[in-house]
Amino acid sequence: MEQVTLSSEQQALFEYIEESENNIFVTGRAGTGKSTLLTYLIENTKKKTAICAPTGVAALNVGGVTIHSLFGFPFGILGTEDIARHMNRRTREVLAAIDMLVIDEVSMVNADLMDTMSRAMGIARGRRKLPFGGAQVVMFGDPYQLAPVPPSDPQDRAYMAENYQSGWFFDAHVWREDSLERYELTEIFRQHDEYFKEILNAIRDGSCTQEMLDYINKCGNRFPPHDDVIRLATINASVNSVNASRMARIETPPKRFDAVFSAADEKAFGRTLPAEPVVELKVGAQVMFIKNDDSSTKKGPTGPVKRWVNGTIGRVVELPSSGGVIVEVDNERLEVGRSTWEKVRYEIDEQFDEETGKVKEVLIAVPLAEFQQIPLRLAWAVTVHKSQGQTYDEVVIDMGRGAFSPGQTYVALSRVRSLDGLYLTRAILMSDIMVDQDVLRFMNGVKQAPIEKLF
Repeated sequence: MEQVTLSSEQQALFEYIEESENNIFVTGRAGTGKSTLLTYLIENTKKKTAICAPTGVAALNVGGVTIHSLFGFPFGILGTEDIARHMNRRTREVLAAIDMLVIDEVSMVNADLMDTMSRAMGIARGRRKLPFGGAQVVMFGDPYQLAPVPPSDPQDRAYMAENYQSGWFFDAHVWREDSLERYELTEIFRQHDEYFKEILNAIRDGSCTQEMLDYINKCGNRFPPHDDVIRLATINASVNSVNASRMARIETPPKRFDAVFSAADEKAFGRTLPAEPVVELKVGAQVMFIKNDDSSTKKGPTGPVKRWVNGTIGRVVELPSSGGVIVEVDNERLEVGRSTWEKVRYEIDEQFDEETGKVKEVLIAVPLAEFQQIPLRLAWAVTVHKSQGQTYDEVVIDMGRGAFSPGQTYVALSRVRSLDGLYLTRAILMSDIMVDQDVLRFMNGVKQAPIEKLF
């Protein structure tokens, strides 16, 4: 696999983030390289940086921690006294030391949690009157794709309804006190057909016409050339049914792979184990990698070249008795062993700086728990939600009984590189195009800062 380099607008935005102390929201349509920029920022920033995300899976994908783990928060709405009570000395030290807080999948962060994070950092840093205690906050996400989950507690829902315009992060009170710069990546790397890109953008913001849908439906109204084309479905039941049916067709016995983890590790990961505890595979099974390659020995100009990334599709061609799996990807046989996922926590350490001759404080990630498993899952079918961030040459889209959440249809259609690789089990309807009105209000109301000015 080729190593990724930044585009001119990604490079300009990275340099601006590094040089400024402003709070920044990085967004963009599907396929504009938000994840690429995020990864590059994490690996190359010179600032003391903590990385977090609203869910365990999202946090593990970026080598960070969940928001609740970083701050020591329990679930639910917290008052200022509760915030101070739940932050121990280590948490306060970490929050006081960081220069930059990076939040991935920020669209899934509720407004009240954003305010609570700001107050917590103000307490820890002794600068309560400043948003986030004066630290820089850089957020990544696309509100047109993923939405926050409303509180489950009725009292919390009532509190949110009474105190916030919406549950979205951008309606947090902190943004009334502090400016939030929005930068939207515009260069689409996934698709090249200009009309297809126009249609996708219209589906994204709800301006799609019937004529556009008719065009999409005409292109996708055909059977796929083979039954191994990955299927995106809206619900887990459809995905599980397809994968189970296809596995049953393969008559050879399965090989079982048990994850390696202790009871303490399981407790530390909680409800969010990074992979299935038991994975069963057969020769011929279509699989998806669920973790970037972390064991490549092939070197490139800027480091190891990854043989696969999270979302790569392949086929099992051998299950050696010695262990592991041989997966064929793009006519290349790859030997796949167990990957390790680590749950970490941040701590402050002291290191000697040879350039200055002084001891300086650094932020380090200390492993708390490990989980080892084959980084594969069956992939004749996946949910639209699980396909987030992935790119496919060919895809079958099964909208079933219809989209049931805003952005679902946009996410599904925007996974495929071109209309030549699109196949529909049924026509896309206007009722499948769902856009949250609060998102439209925010995205249309907040002035886009032109990235061009950063060049």
